[in-house]
Amino acid sequence: MPDRPVKNVIEHKPFVMAPRDLPVKEAARMLKEQHEGAVLIVEAGRLIGICTERDIVFQVVAAGADPATTPIGEIMTADPVTITLDKPFGHALHLMFEGGFRHVPVVGPDGAPLGLVSARDALGLDVLDFEQDLLLREGLAEIL
Repeated sequence: MPDRPVKNVIEHKPFVMAPRDLPVKEAARMLKEQHEGAVLIVEAGRLIGICTERDIVFQVVAAGADPATTPIGEIMTADPVTITLDKPFGHALHLMFEGGFRHVPVVGPDGAPLGLVSARDALGLDVLDFEQDLLLREGLAEIL
């Protein structure tokens, strides 16, 4: 399953997009409605950042900032790591593990957001298959 294309993982899966000047409070409302954990920040049709629920909690709520007046662009991660539709889902999992994050935006050749993969997408058979694949690769590496 980790070999399946990212395209298949995001198929029919909604994602949240917003402009950088959207107040954090409104972005949080959108995330709640869509049952998502991150919002993709878009400008002129291109991905410029990502803001997660964790960003909202740590950088706004815990910091005592006003979510009604703080623009999401102020707390977003600019120029996030991305992946394309043709890459295997296992590559997205690897990016998340290496980068220490839980969401990877999927973009087209023009930088337009096409979807979002998350660590949550790995639940079920994907994580078992990925673990088996890693063990197999480790075993091969020891032999070689």
